[in-house]
Amino acid sequence: MYTSAYTPASGRDGIQAQSLAWSTDDGTTWTKYSGNPVIDIGSREFRDPKVFWYAPAKEWRMVAVIANEHKVLIWRSTDLKAWTRLSEFGPRNATGGVWECPDLFPLAVDGDPTKVRWVMLVSLNPGGIAGGSGTQYFVGDFDGTTFIADGPATYEPPKGTLLQGFENGYAGWTPTGTAFGSQPVAGSLPGQQTVTGYVGQRLVNSFVDFDAAQGELTSPSFTIDQRHLNFLVGGGRHPAVPGATQGDPGGEVFTDFETLDPANHLPAGWSATGDFVGYGATSSGLPYHQGEKVLDSCVVPDRCDLATGTFVSPEFTVTRGYVNLLTAGGAHPLGASGPTVVELVSGDRVVGSVTGNSSGDMDWRHIDARSVIGQKARIVVRDDNSSGDWGHLMVDDIRFSDSAAGPRDTQTTVNLVVGGEVVRSSTGSDSEALDWASWDLSDLQGRSAQIRVVDHSSGGWGHILADQFMLAPSPAKNGTERASWVDHGRDNYAGVTFNGLPDSQRTTIGWMNNWQYAHDVPTSPWRGQMTMPRTLSLVSTADGPQLRQTPVAAVEKALVNRDKEQAKVRSLAAGVKPTGLEATVARVEVRVALGSATEAGVVLRRSADGSVGTRVGVRRDGTLVVDRTRSGDVAFNALFASLEKAPVTVRDGEASFTAYLDRSSVEVLAQGGQRSVTDLIYPPASATGIAAYAVGGTAKAVDLKVTPLRP
Repeated sequence: MYTSAYTPASGRDGIQAQSLAWSTDDGTTWTKYSGNPVIDIGSREFRDPKVFWYAPAKEWRMVAVIANEHKVLIWRSTDLKAWTRLSEFGPRNATGGVWECPDLFPLAVDGDPTKVRWVMLVSLNPGGIAGGSGTQYFVGDFDGTTFIADGPATYEPPKGTLLQGFENGYAGWTPTGTAFGSQPVAGSLPGQQTVTGYVGQRLVNSFVDFDAAQGELTSPSFTIDQRHLNFLVGGGRHPAVPGATQGDPGGEVFTDFETLDPANHLPAGWSATGDFVGYGATSSGLPYHQGEKVLDSCVVPDRCDLATGTFVSPEFTVTRGYVNLLTAGGAHPLGASGPTVVELVSGDRVVGSVTGNSSGDMDWRHIDARSVIGQKARIVVRDDNSSGDWGHLMVDDIRFSDSAAGPRDTQTTVNLVVGGEVVRSSTGSDSEALDWASWDLSDLQGRSAQIRVVDHSSGGWGHILADQFMLAPSPAKNGTERASWVDHGRDNYAGVTFNGLPDSQRTTIGWMNNWQYAHDVPTSPWRGQMTMPRTLSLVSTADGPQLRQTPVAAVEKALVNRDKEQAKVRSLAAGVKPTGLEATVARVEVRVALGSATEAGVVLRRSADGSVGTRVGVRRDGTLVVDRTRSGDVAFNALFASLEKAPVTVRDGEASFTAYLDRSSVEVLAQGGQRSVTDLIYPPASATGIAAYAVGGTAKAVDLKVTPLRP
């Protein structure tokens, strides 16, 4: 079973349906069923079938998702060709992104075959516990027709004082601009995906004019008299950016690429080199550009990202302190291999440069020209990138100004304003499902405040959803916080289990990457890798059955036991101490006795000078941490450098964990496999050291056992 994604040529552009193929030679060749698709509900978001044999009914069962509705559909069949829809599960818990890659299977609790429960896996992106991609799980019961998860089906937030629920209009809230209309919205607006998660009949919804409209909605003043402000929020994930420009930044226009020399399609006095000779500005539909035309280095037929060269302006005298301009496209800075930049050049010196933003949305950038006021200069648009990965640049509206522009203010936010200043801010998560957010206001008690809902975006997900503003004594938890997670790291996504193995070998393999930066990871020719295979089981806890993960037997068999090395670090003062051990591909077993330290653990893949290393440790408050902010190459994407956290039990100041280390990854299992953190890392090959570290005091002990694994 697989998902057929239909193309424009089929006349059903974008439709996703489930199809059947079979092999009679162990998968060497495949035959597609002539009656495909075997399930078609006319959806563009219906995908990822997982089929299993349900022995009690002697029938097949299938789970698949309607991704944007956060639903898992359950189907039955006797022959894999004719399918009947049985039930659906969801939305529930984490809904911050689309649901994908469902799985449904039985597991015995504590290995007892008389205590069998069912586990539902659901991956989602974005909205994972560590940001971006992640996989949550549900434990419950399955009767062959319906899966019912443990716990309440809906979440009730803490009781409090309702400031506004929007059931009776805006009631004193003031809209400006056009994004919020004159009254709250009854659900979804025309052209919008289904909005879910709001309370009652109406909510704030700025999806007006298909995201084009902008505006603000401001509450009356109120006094903060409880510790928390809880509310529902959804829509676009566009936070406020310090120094952002709202509206046109003004300035003297140097060129807007609207008036062109017909001989070379460039403004008067401009020239081109390399592959761009004979090419120039073209009509564009890019978001946020000015006028009709844009200078785009993706103009050479069939060589968009491969073409290289420059566009050079005529010389001019610098009279203002800043060159402001709109850019988009490749974010390859000067000094990197294959830059895509706009340069201000005076004589033979590059005074300053800016790049694109790895998107097609044009945004304001500026070059500081104050050091060359009164001197001659020229603008050079340079595209030396032929990588095929945003290897082109778009430029528009070059202006001279006394003040720096940008970046463009595209926030979609809910803000708390006190004394004229924004003191708290939240966004949606690029989802039409509203979820709870909470602000701790303990430092603002007795102050007068206003709530301001802002939509300054006209691009993708350029709207905000909000409802149920409530002052309360305790915080509301969002679905991410309420969910159970297969992994608390950034890089374990879309894992499903294998059919046909013995019951004791419910094995899963995940994709070790994250859609937040998957296109940018510094690897070649691949874009990610797979996790080690892990066996899943259920164990009893005070909070009900929880998933446990252990490496499959083959991982243990790959240990090179004769090369086992150990180190015991005692009375480790705050700081880092090399152990003399090294590892690149290995199992690293660690026991931490915190003593007076607030955190202690190990630094893996450490460089000789200590500038590179991945910290894995335990905090006194019961938190396992994996810190890859200095793990090597972390600058290829702004979202990559991160610190992951997972809850663990610390008893008498002690805890242990095991890290499975590879050349570009670390997979950490703790608390008997009930906690997992999987992260990609990109250290230099020479960084092989292992050190112990402590923070905030003296650690009583950090014990290590390093066992190499066969590559």
